[in-house]
Amino acid sequence: MFEDLKPHLVELRKRLGISVAAVIIMFFVMFNFHEALLAWVTAPLAEAIASVAKVSTKAAEGMITTTQLGGTFFVAMKVSFFAGLLAALPVILTQFWLFIAPGLYANEKKMLIPFVVGGTVMFAMGAAFAYYVVTPFGFSYLIAFGSASFVPMINIEDYVEFFTKIMFGFGLSFELPVICYFLALLGLIDDKMMTGFFRYAIVLIFIIAAVLTPPDVITQILMAMPLILLYGVSILIVRAVNPAPKEEAYIEEDEEETID
Repeated sequence: MFEDLKPHLVELRKRLGISVAAVIIMFFVMFNFHEALLAWVTAPLAEAIASVAKVSTKAAEGMITTTQLGGTFFVAMKVSFFAGLLAALPVILTQFWLFIAPGLYANEKKMLIPFVVGGTVMFAMGAAFAYYVVTPFGFSYLIAFGSASFVPMINIEDYVEFFTKIMFGFGLSFELPVICYFLALLGLIDDKMMTGFFRYAIVLIFIIAAVLTPPDVITQILMAMPLILLYGVSILIVRAVNPAPKEEAYIEEDEEETID
């Protein structure tokens, strides 16, 4: 049994090695721009503090701080790694596709470019939605809550972890249509299956939103609503790619079997 798995394990190690190498290379590239990256990452928080400061004297005294010796250096490394991972995403998706390609049919193997481009674009759209729509509302709400009593002194280490969690959460969530498209292409799901699972999907979406977002209702709803919309879009995509057989077809087959 192990001998049968050995070639697959060797191939998996190869693909993982290339993916890790791509991330490391892009990390060093991005680290050269760490100041610009840090400014980009902290911009939503700085804007939220400034907007709340207009109505709160406590918030006007707020600032982004670090409590660790060398904290800024390690934050710069985390941000550079995050950016490097995003930049290496096309390579990672390519390696994943090449790993599963031997088990696909010839026509399915030709979907490499759509898979890589679609996966990268959808992840970028999810991250952009989180950055430009979710974080302004979420951060403003969280800072405003209690700003009349407390001065917001935001720890940069905690903030970066918080920020990357949101970005990755939305990025991965927006991959849903791409994943459903290729599962339908492989014949693993159809639109009837997805429609029947819709009520459970809503519950699952809100659970995922609660896990991946800050502990406030606004941010969770801002994540859940696009996911529900994306699920609906995914149903339409699956219907176009692999529609469920019509009920008449099942009836005809049953009648033929009865006659035989």
